[in-house]
Amino acid sequence: MSTFDLIGFDADDTLWHSEVYFRRAHAEFERIVGHYVDLSDMRAHEHLLEVERRNIKLFGYGAKGMCLSMIETAIALTDERISGADVHRLVQLGKDVLTHPIELLPGIAEALDAAATLAPLLLITKGDLFHQESKIAVSGLQSVFPRIEIVSEKDQAAYARVLRECHVRPERFVMVGNSLRSDIEPVLALGGAGVHMPYHVTWALENEHAVDHAHARLRVIAAPSEVPAALRSLDAA
Repeated sequence: MSTFDLIGFDADDTLWHSEVYFRRAHAEFERIVGHYVDLSDMRAHEHLLEVERRNIKLFGYGAKGMCLSMIETAIALTDERISGADVHRLVQLGKDVLTHPIELLPGIAEALDAAATLAPLLLITKGDLFHQESKIAVSGLQSVFPRIEIVSEKDQAAYARVLRECHVRPERFVMVGNSLRSDIEPVLALGGAGVHMPYHVTWALENEHAVDHAHARLRVIAAPSEVPAALRSLDAA
């Protein structure tokens, strides 16, 4: 019998590729703004990141908040000289991210099947409701998860609520995800376990965490194919 009563999975950059599309949008944002200012002097990326950080409480996570933050940043950096045509291009960048193809990470479907033999699965993701619902539907994975949660923030309170509603004690829950800040740190703090599967690029704000990589209830893996072994290792421990 498994130690775990519930196994959680993150969505973006754990089940399918996501951050690469945001990175492409950021690069195009800098190209557009670079027509007006010297990017080396203006530190456009740092300005955009700070605006995004401030706006999370207003807009939440996701492509729509990114798009509004890009427009705000571009207007400020160019002293309101940016043209209507270029503002329209920034809007299109947001739309492009909202409609990006859903490409599953290699081996993730098999990893989910193997995990489901150990305990029921939970999909818990944060971001824009419409966008997350659309990605889940297009992925074809919704039938794998008896429960799907889309939350505004993945913190201790959110995980505690979900676990209460699922009648699962934190110590009998394990979370699999690419973000130490959102997927691992709050779960470990509650007494649960975590499997960290880093993605090759990570949004800067998701790198802000205080996770001890030597934590006894944490395993770090390099690919979805290693998920089953990591879960069995935590189970045995």
